[in-house]
Amino acid sequence: MKFDVAELTAVAPELTLLTLACLVLLVDLFVKEESRIITGLLTLGSLLITAAVVAAGMGGESQLLFSESVIRDPMGDVLKIAILLITTMVFLYSGDYQKDRGLYRGEYFVLGLFGVLGMMILIAAHSFLTLYLGLELMSLSMYAMVALQRDEARASEAAMKYFVLGALASGMLLYGISMLYGATGTLNISEVAHFIQGQKENADLNLVLVFGLVFVVSGIAFKLGAVPFHMWVPDVYQGAPTSVTTYIASVPKIAAFALVMRLLVDGLNGMVADWQPMLMILALLSMALGNLIAIAQTNLKRMLAYSGISHIGFLLLGVLSATEAGYESAMFYAITYALTSAGGFGMILLMSRKGFEAEELSDYKGLAKRHPWYALMMLILLFSMAGVPPTVGFYAKLAVLQQVISVGMVWLAIAAVAFSVIGAFYYLRVIKMIYFDPEEEGSQPLQQFDLNPVGITLSLNAIVVLLLGIFPAQLMLICQSAIG
Repeated sequence: MKFDVAELTAVAPELTLLTLACLVLLVDLFVKEESRIITGLLTLGSLLITAAVVAAGMGGESQLLFSESVIRDPMGDVLKIAILLITTMVFLYSGDYQKDRGLYRGEYFVLGLFGVLGMMILIAAHSFLTLYLGLELMSLSMYAMVALQRDEARASEAAMKYFVLGALASGMLLYGISMLYGATGTLNISEVAHFIQGQKENADLNLVLVFGLVFVVSGIAFKLGAVPFHMWVPDVYQGAPTSVTTYIASVPKIAAFALVMRLLVDGLNGMVADWQPMLMILALLSMALGNLIAIAQTNLKRMLAYSGISHIGFLLLGVLSATEAGYESAMFYAITYALTSAGGFGMILLMSRKGFEAEELSDYKGLAKRHPWYALMMLILLFSMAGVPPTVGFYAKLAVLQQVISVGMVWLAIAAVAFSVIGAFYYLRVIKMIYFDPEEEGSQPLQQFDLNPVGITLSLNAIVVLLLGIFPAQLMLICQSAIG
């Protein structure tokens, strides 16, 4: 394979992160336990340096590199920066929690960095092979992160479920890709798209393509956590250490959006009439089941897991509209949901301490009387998840619904609004507990939250969610220029 300096420059962000991740791994070998904060600071620096490298290379035209197996385009750059910045926030949230549980180790940070590297490779993929390599690097890193708490049976069980079901989903995706390769004779995404456009009249070939598409969509649905491929989500969210759950619940959603765009929109756009109904079913089931089952949950992590499933349904609405504006709204939704989700789990990390996981809904009763500022931050984040103005969640849902209505699927928009109203119940229930319920007798007393990295990060996170709701135009313009 021939490549030149221009190609290496285009993939500089991935090379930078790979180099820095290896550096963090080496430095951690020589760092004493009491000086482990050096590893954490190096990790944060690695993410910010990589984000600066991505930003420095932005503004150019789309480039196909390394025999057209890699693409550098505006959409990829925006998604990479979003992932790097939100991951930085996740690591800031995780510090105290990891230290209290003896998990503040180099493995957590290095696996997190390699997971981000996998997401960046996935985003930059222009070949089924590159795409699969990025997806597996991301997935394997997350499987290991879930199992970091080796002496915790719940974490080991969650990791096993995640690994087994993840392997099954990867196999389905790979089988679908092999079917597409068998029909088209190429792994290049743009060549697959060109081939499909020219073979619309061949019924036998179309049957093979549709068969492959079913497996591809199934694999994508698992990575997104969409119903009926959602069975791993609540168990993994609850069983994993909350710092790892914060990671899994946020940035991989942006990478999964990129997976949908690269596979379905860039590669299989000629089969939109086939994958649009599939996504419609996944979206409806995800919104229905996610919102209804979340009502019955008493564990906040499980509630947010089912909430996340319903949000994936909304994200898919933007994609299934199959318009440029729909893809823009879905991209906006993916980024803002990842930001809001990180904040929701960040609140659990802030309230947890050694020997106490603040993951039951009852733990939040009377929070406003003890910590009014953090109660307000939680209120903003929950309002955003529920889609209440003036938070960004409201604008994100509105943008998606507008695109669904614009393509004549009014009934689908009405169904989405109905499920969203049902979903508002369980968010408002938590807010009611925070502001109106007395603290339960015998419950764990909470420490005073002084100014600390976690509290400051949570405050900034919630304020950004509020400001993006009041002034959404700038981020939406970025998404429009990225997709356009």
